[in-house]
Amino acid sequence: MNVQFQIHLTDKKRILGRLFMVYATMSLLGCKTLNNSKLNKSIDQQISSQTTNNYFQGLLVYDPVKKDTLYNHNSQKYFTPASNTKIITLYSSLKTLPEKIPALKYIVRNDTLYMEGTGDPTLLHPYFGDSTAVKFAQNYNNVSLYLNNFKESRYGPGWAWEDYDLYFSPERSGIPLYGNIVTISNDGNIAVTPEHFKNQVVPINYTVNRELYSNTFYFDPQKKDTLESPFMIDSTLTKTLLEEVLIKKVNIVQKMPNEEKQVLYSVSSDSLYKRMMAVSDNFLAEQLLILSSSTLSDTLNSAKARKHILENYLQELEQPPRWVDGSGLSRYNLFTPGTMVYVLNKMYQEIPRERLFNFFPVGGNIETLKNRFNEDGRPFMYAKTGSLGNNFCLSGYLITRSGKTLIFSFMNNHFTKTNAEVKEQMQTIFEMIRDNY
Repeated sequence: MNVQFQIHLTDKKRILGRLFMVYATMSLLGCKTLNNSKLNKSIDQQISSQTTNNYFQGLLVYDPVKKDTLYNHNSQKYFTPASNTKIITLYSSLKTLPEKIPALKYIVRNDTLYMEGTGDPTLLHPYFGDSTAVKFAQNYNNVSLYLNNFKESRYGPGWAWEDYDLYFSPERSGIPLYGNIVTISNDGNIAVTPEHFKNQVVPINYTVNRELYSNTFYFDPQKKDTLESPFMIDSTLTKTLLEEVLIKKVNIVQKMPNEEKQVLYSVSSDSLYKRMMAVSDNFLAEQLLILSSSTLSDTLNSAKARKHILENYLQELEQPPRWVDGSGLSRYNLFTPGTMVYVLNKMYQEIPRERLFNFFPVGGNIETLKNRFNEDGRPFMYAKTGSLGNNFCLSGYLITRSGKTLIFSFMNNHFTKTNAEVKEQMQTIFEMIRDNY
């Protein structure tokens, strides 16, 4: 009898212990659900505050491990993404380009090098300074250049025409040289790169950096800052610039020989991706899409690359974008936060984390994110900004205090307040998410 009683008592203890564990687990789950509910309510209050009721916001926050949406507001609506478009350009490049950038397509016949551009932006570029193609061409007595494979307008649709003389709006081309930019500096003497334009720089203080329809540049001799201004491109100028650096004659030909083309490679592709994202380089973004098209056919056309990506890698998008350029300079671009998160998640699943995060600007470490999105020098965000007049967007990856990685896209369009005020509200929301999830 005593033995039976002890057995029953032991069973009761086990049952009570299990019930306690179940209750404790349910309590923890309940607390977590309550916390998430409170977090959503807090974000809702920020989103619907009096300071935000006269412009458009969209926010999607996604947990890629749980495959669950943490927060959603207008994620299916279309916004002007500005330079958030570069996230899609990055994804396109990762899908189409090899480990090294294709610098040239070429054919050698006897002692003549026939070559055509691929859109590689690094040749003699002020930052990359690559001379792979130049050194290669110098090995041949005769150099013939084919330029008719470039089937693209010099500017993207919807670009602001008045930006023609500003550093962030260079022309697109099939064989860029020097980043399609004239660099003018003053360290006692005015220095011009490429030197070809030295006699076309007028040393006066003027309202524009360059004439609209000619390569006449203006530079204030009292100015100590470096000036970068795009130059106008045509076949004659491209030929002349190449001849000056090769120190030999270059022939323009109307067609390439009917033979299989070889490919010459230049710099690491990852170095372009990182530079494009870090400083939001519009020129690199545009040329990357042209480079992508060079891997699909002999025709250089960014529309071909965009069509290929949408049809082969993003065909499952619930809100297909209006995607017209690689940089986001155009206000014709339309993307939803949902689309941005979808692409960011695809990269997160397909690319090693260390490599992927290395492409993205780090919170607090670049001008557009300076003094924001880090804590005591520890960044909690890897994200790309997108800014046009009255628009500011931010999309990327957020690391919470608990160590979770979240994917987000936060888009703000058509506000009349300052960017700083919009960023302040975004900072508050992101800190809520960081601290409470």
